[in-house]
Amino acid sequence: MDVVRETGNTNAPIESAMDRHSRCNRSRALSNAKSPYKRDGLSKRRRLAALVCGLVASVSTIGCGLTQKIPDGPHDTRTSYHDHSALRIEYPQVQECASPVAAAAASAVAPHALQDPASIPAFEITLPDAIAQALRSSPVLRSIGGAVVTTPQAVSTTFDPALAHANPQLGVEAALAAFDAQYTQSLFFDKIDQPRNFNTAVLGGGGGGGGVGAIFPAFSQQTLGTFNSELRKRTATGTSFALRNNIGYTRTQDPSAASQLFPSAFAGFMEAEIRQPLMRGAGTTFNRIAGSAGAAGQIGQYNGVLIARVNEDVALADFEAAVISLIADVEQAYWDLTAAYRVLEATVKGREAALQTFQYQQVRLEVGTGRRDEEAQARSQYYAFEAQVQSALAGPNSLYATEQRLRYLIGMPATDGTLLKPATSPIDAKVVFDWSSALGQALDRRVEVRRQKYNVKRRELELTAARLNRRPQIDLVGQYRWRGLGDHLIGDGDNGEFDNLADSISDGDYQEWRAGVEINAPVGLRAASSAVAHAKLNLNRERALLNETELRISHDLSDAARAIELTYQLVETNYNRYLADLKQVDVLRRRYRDGTDNINFLLQAQRQVVTSEAEFYRSISNYNLAIRDFHRQKGSLLAYAQVNLAEGQWCPGAERDAYELGRFLEPRHHPEAVDVPCPVSNGGFDPSAPQPTVGFEATSWGMIDEGISSSGDSPVVATEATHPKTKR
Repeated sequence: MDVVRETGNTNAPIESAMDRHSRCNRSRALSNAKSPYKRDGLSKRRRLAALVCGLVASVSTIGCGLTQKIPDGPHDTRTSYHDHSALRIEYPQVQECASPVAAAAASAVAPHALQDPASIPAFEITLPDAIAQALRSSPVLRSIGGAVVTTPQAVSTTFDPALAHANPQLGVEAALAAFDAQYTQSLFFDKIDQPRNFNTAVLGGGGGGGGVGAIFPAFSQQTLGTFNSELRKRTATGTSFALRNNIGYTRTQDPSAASQLFPSAFAGFMEAEIRQPLMRGAGTTFNRIAGSAGAAGQIGQYNGVLIARVNEDVALADFEAAVISLIADVEQAYWDLTAAYRVLEATVKGREAALQTFQYQQVRLEVGTGRRDEEAQARSQYYAFEAQVQSALAGPNSLYATEQRLRYLIGMPATDGTLLKPATSPIDAKVVFDWSSALGQALDRRVEVRRQKYNVKRRELELTAARLNRRPQIDLVGQYRWRGLGDHLIGDGDNGEFDNLADSISDGDYQEWRAGVEINAPVGLRAASSAVAHAKLNLNRERALLNETELRISHDLSDAARAIELTYQLVETNYNRYLADLKQVDVLRRRYRDGTDNINFLLQAQRQVVTSEAEFYRSISNYNLAIRDFHRQKGSLLAYAQVNLAEGQWCPGAERDAYELGRFLEPRHHPEAVDVPCPVSNGGFDPSAPQPTVGFEATSWGMIDEGISSSGDSPVVATEATHPKTKR
């Protein structure tokens, strides 16, 4: 349908909406007909964009692996920084301090191998001197295995007890720090300049004429200052005290300043607070065990002062065990060196005897009365003894190897041109121990038992704290506050009531208080109950380990007692065997030279006498080591070696403080009337105290060397078998 315009050419029809839509469709079709590649180009661009996106995603997921597979181009000649600098192995730079141990390590000379020991100057050393030098030569407690190189973290040092005390998380001072007063303070300034959603035309006023617009201006412009300080103290009973001070400064620069008393003012308060737990967290017992973890509400964590003290006692027990191990290793090396000297001497005597037999057989062969097979047998035996002498000098358990082992334990250079020679005679008398007394001492004095009992005590304390923690949190809270307002912070107070904030607060005209109860009770107390169960299981485990430790100690003590009986009997047996072999050699030597017997019997007898003499000296060394092992098993090795453990000297300030404090301390007249917490220990304990459990019995047989008692010695009874006196 056509519509005629009201103005203009009345003969021109107006195009309808339907006609316009048809024309647009025709023109779009004509355009497509004229550009056949337009749609194809758009599709190609879309496919190219999708391909690029896929490549980017692949590279991002593969990482650097794809780029590393692309070979360098002809112009990629510049090397990377990471090829030479970033990946190289560097040497640490530390401050080197001169010490006797470092000097001993650097001053070692070429080691001895096959040199004649008689040509090397001897340095005689007693066993007590060796123990003393081993203890004072280095803060590191050495061991024969040399674990300081492979596992230095497992090596004990004299610093370990001090490290346990100074531990910032588990030490006693760290536990006491939870009860230190805490002071916090903050000071902030703010500038506020912002529009406000108020219609001043409706409220009235606003410019500077007052009215409601002065109270609710269209913008806010202020300078603010806030100062907060707090001093908080927590006591051993769980009570928390706090003293707070708050000062706020406001300077108003918008129209609302007209409605204020002062354009700039100080407002603040002084507040005191007390918070007393009634159930969970209350009492000295809980707080001395749980510490800061209990105050923070952490369940199952205990770092109180009693736990820290137990940790220090365990560290002291570990240190004592390391000292005992060092003394045992020194004695082991010392008696091994003593036996190595004797074995070398016996082997050299056997070699000399074989040489004489060989030379005698050569003379007989030259004059025509000997036989070549006998000469070859004598020659073979001589070289066999020569090989034994060389092994006794430089073998794995030879003289020089055991001497170097002792040198390491006492902190001497590996080789310094001298040769250590033991000067302490071994014990050859029969030592008799009272079994019942020794067993009682072992179960009571062994450091391993004391250490495990401390672990049990720690678990008992944890169980006590876990039970006390299985309660709801109920706190009494009280606050009291003094408020004030002033034009100035501090002043003389001559300008009215609100001249300054300090006077306004101190006048006490505006006071507030608050008192109430806070309750926090987890329904079911599931976590706390789980902590109690966990503490019970830990306690049962430590008690079971304590029982097993005592059982194992009794077995080890029984083995040590049996070893004493066996090694002493072997000393007698090997000595008698040696005497018999000496007689056999004399008889067979005469029969061989008389021509009535074969050389084989003489050569065999020479080998037997060397073996029996070496075994005799080894049995003497093993007997002394068996005595050492028995003392170690019954917990008296420190007393046997006369080594005392004590704290280092206090600093002058600590001694003075202890003296001043002790002047005001007096013993309680009625200690039974005072309720005190359960103690952690039973008092002082001296691991070096002598124990009367041992005596000596005289022997009825004679020894073969100077320094070993003869058959005419009289019986000796002592309270403790000790080394010669040496001051520690």
